[in-house]
Amino acid sequence: MPRQRWTANDVPSQHGRVAVITGANTGVGFETAKALAVRGAAVVLAVRDVDKGRQAAAQITDAANGADVTVLRLDLASLASVRAAAEELRTTHPRIDLLINNAGVMYTPQLTTDDGFELQFGTNHLGHFALTGLLLDTILRAPRSRVVTVSSAGHRQGGPMDLDDLNWTTRSYGRVAAYAHSKLANLMFTYELQRRLSGRNDTMAVAAHPGGSDTGGSRTSVSLQPAIFRAAFAVVRPMLLQPAEMGALPTLRAATDPSVAGGQYYGPEGFMESKGHPKVVRSSPQSYDVATQRRLWSISEDLTGVRFPA
Repeated sequence: MPRQRWTANDVPSQHGRVAVITGANTGVGFETAKALAVRGAAVVLAVRDVDKGRQAAAQITDAANGADVTVLRLDLASLASVRAAAEELRTTHPRIDLLINNAGVMYTPQLTTDDGFELQFGTNHLGHFALTGLLLDTILRAPRSRVVTVSSAGHRQGGPMDLDDLNWTTRSYGRVAAYAHSKLANLMFTYELQRRLSGRNDTMAVAAHPGGSDTGGSRTSVSLQPAIFRAAFAVVRPMLLQPAEMGALPTLRAATDPSVAGGQYYGPEGFMESKGHPKVVRSSPQSYDVATQRRLWSISEDLTGVRFPA
């Protein structure tokens, strides 16, 4: 008997649930938000560009007649913006069932956030770390709530993370390595958060990655490569990339499948986890290093000034 493949049709009813999704105005985040809204969730699009967020919200409400979709300004590269967004959410939503940490930047030049952190690490990890910590008591109020953080198969590319030089001040900057380290941090954060949640209630932390999704981020990464690479990639693109709707499935499964366990990591089932239906996958050996997870957590608390509820 053929193995059943999980699809968006397997998302259970989300009526009565509140889902906050960062970076939900485009790509995988948009498809995640749309699927949840179609299933009845009240969806908050937490985005940097409010105008683009409103356009995305209009598209979602067209697809899901009567959907409850709101837009919230959130710039993860600014801790002041993170705090303001969290305060607004705490005021307007007494409980949050799903927090999906999806937004991110990829392969940027060596730039810094408003608070002076390396841009990719500061946005992809520290911004989401702070947002989760500021909202966790609201998330804990909801039964069967989840924090889903979107990583990347590229977390394996950067080599060992240097916790003593997260801002790349003493090393030559590598945009690919810096991105990989930020995505590795997403996984370490998920695993340590799940350990801290274990035994307290039914809230869980789960991770996912979209594989090779044909989105703006993937097109930007290809555009940075030499011409010969771009030409070769154009030939194999259909074999390595999948539509954003498919790329959203690992996140959707991590967020909604009743069989999910805390601390799991979901990605595509296909070759090199590049495309296909979602399943439980393994991350790099370094991501499971408990001592490094705990040290990263402590550093993240110090850098953001955010302490999670005891």
